[in-house]
Amino acid sequence: MSGRIVVVGGGVAGLATAFRLVSSKDLDVTVLEAGPEPGGKVSSVDVGDLLLDGGPDSLIARKPWAVRLARELDLGRELVAPATGVTFVWTDDGLRRFPSGPFGIPTDLRELWGWDGMSRRGRIDALRDLVRKPRKEEGDESLGALLRRRIGDEATDSLVAPLLGGLFAGDVDRLSALATFPELAEWERRQGSLIRGARAAARTAADAVAPPMFLRPRGGMRRLTDALAAALGDRVRCDARVVSVDREGRGYVVRAGESEFSADAVVLATPALASADLLDHLAPEVAAALRGIPHVSTGVLLFVYPEGTGTRLPDSSGFVVPKGKLAMSACTLVSRKWPDPVFGDRAVVRCFVGGSGAEDLLDQPDDAIADGVARQLAAILPLPPEPKAWRLVRWPRSMPQYEVGHLDRVAAIERALPPGTFLVGPAYRGPGIADCVRGANEVADAVRSHLAGRLQPIEGEHVR
Repeated sequence: MSGRIVVVGGGVAGLATAFRLVSSKDLDVTVLEAGPEPGGKVSSVDVGDLLLDGGPDSLIARKPWAVRLARELDLGRELVAPATGVTFVWTDDGLRRFPSGPFGIPTDLRELWGWDGMSRRGRIDALRDLVRKPRKEEGDESLGALLRRRIGDEATDSLVAPLLGGLFAGDVDRLSALATFPELAEWERRQGSLIRGARAAARTAADAVAPPMFLRPRGGMRRLTDALAAALGDRVRCDARVVSVDREGRGYVVRAGESEFSADAVVLATPALASADLLDHLAPEVAAALRGIPHVSTGVLLFVYPEGTGTRLPDSSGFVVPKGKLAMSACTLVSRKWPDPVFGDRAVVRCFVGGSGAEDLLDQPDDAIADGVARQLAAILPLPPEPKAWRLVRWPRSMPQYEVGHLDRVAAIERALPPGTFLVGPAYRGPGIADCVRGANEVADAVRSHLAGRLQPIEGEHVR
């Protein structure tokens, strides 16, 4: 088997796909990245004298694909766990520690009954999950519908939705249960209750050697994409914005600037909306379907406070915020969660803004957003209202929304792709780094299967 593959997009999904493909020595792989450097949303930014993550800050350890990749790249010994796993939820009466349990579903009934972040009626409603009948209908439903049916509105809105919805920057009443957290639907089906399902999952984890929930390389997530790019070497071409992908014989011609690349297969690892633009001529129905995946804009606010503020922070990884209560949807106490000698005794904090229902905030100038969030932080945490340094990293239309029926729509898109064209990235089967790496593994296998079915590679020079 031999062939030429062009991967469009040098984010983690594109780099991981190329890395898997080059393990087959007879494949000629080129990655075309529009920006000046690879990495995509896995980025590091300067905030004062510190270099901080401007995109994802960790890997989910229970999804093993990215951790395995890191070990293949000789980063295994560099993976560290958070120094603290304690998480809070913001309430009108201050921060409250999350009840213990996976996905925010409480497992300790006494702890749930004594949790003062909800009213007595809300706690009773949540406990009724243990006696409510499970759903009989099969198929997808919104995550919110599942949660509200099982644990009630108050527990959904004040406890679980801020955690689960926040991971997708989405509205739980629109997000697909099967595409986001299928475990919850499985718990209801098998155990007849989310609480019983969570308790069974917690017991299973306790019986095993439980890994940390999150991991990341020392120094930040950028080390993962840097290692991928280094492994690929000159196969990665930056400042190479692809403007078209067209049929040429039995293969494709990819145009980037003044260069043309012939390919037996093309992997589009660009954001879904950018992939739609490239597919307009090749597969207009696929392009239209990709544009039908909603996306929301988000932002990451990074604050660095003066010396003497670090030890003031609670021993916690951070807190989440119920929808619409504050300007931020979540806050990570970076200097507590990921302590680093370079921080000294400075508090380093990361806040998330925007997302579904909160994008209007991003219409404001950077300094107005930063000032408002910093003042709210000062009212919640023992921090001054003005940080020493800050930076807002904007991610416009960056977060795909997995609305009800998402997996069926993605399957239809994949079936309609022209032979030899593949999609990978956060818009399809999981937005996290681990999900993108899993998708990269699967697409690399699909590319090999496609090439194995060809009689011979296309003729001609790879670059003209």
